Amino acid sequence: MTPKLNVLQRIMKSGVVAVVRADSAEQAIKITDACMKGGIAAIEITFTIPGAAKVMEELRQVYTPEEMIIGAGTVLDPETARIAILAGAQYIVSPSLNVDTVKLCNRYQIPIMAGAMTIEGVIAAMEAGADIIKIFPGDAFGPSFIKAIKGPLPQATLMPTGGVSLDNVGEWIKAGCIAVGVGGSLTAGAKTGDYQAIEDIAKQFIAKVRTARGL
Repeated sequence: MTPKLNVLQRIMKSGVVAVVRADSAEQAIKITDACMKGGIAAIEITFTIPGAAKVMEELRQVYTPEEMIIGAGTVLDPETARIAILAGAQYIVSPSLNVDTVKLCNRYQIPIMAGAMTIEGVIAAMEAGADIIKIFPGDAFGPSFIKAIKGPLPQATLMPTGGVSLDNVGEWIKAGCIAVGVGGSLTAGAKTGDYQAIEDIAKQFIAKVRTARGL
């Protein structure tokens, strides 16, 4: 199995990608540690974090690729994608489709998740070579949108981000998502320094995904 396929399979098996946004590098690392303790191994370090590339480098020194799947989020262009890959990112996430970013990721065999919010966007991302289509913002449509896409496009590999909560994560999975991206509903505790809450919620997300899959 190639490294790229291994990363994709691990993300799909986990079912949950923690989307980390933070006010500082220190806070981002604390959020990541809490998610890891809660059982979420796929971490998306967004480029809205100050010094995001440095955060990835520091995490790679602490966690092995087998322990943590580090991804880079909010990647808007191929230049940023390359910086992320060199910093240790194992997958790239973009809020929209940038064909040049997809080309770069495919060149280096790094999984790429490209954002879309219309059926036209989903098809365009698939044709461009994106590995996973990030349905964003997910809260604009809800799980029913996944079923609508899966009708004409059963082969589409979809992952919503935005609007995914403990109350509806099971619905997203049952609708046909291979995984979900979870941000604020998971990491809100960081605002008050309650990282134990993040760990506890992470465990609940993992449990609900497994239940929805009948495991």
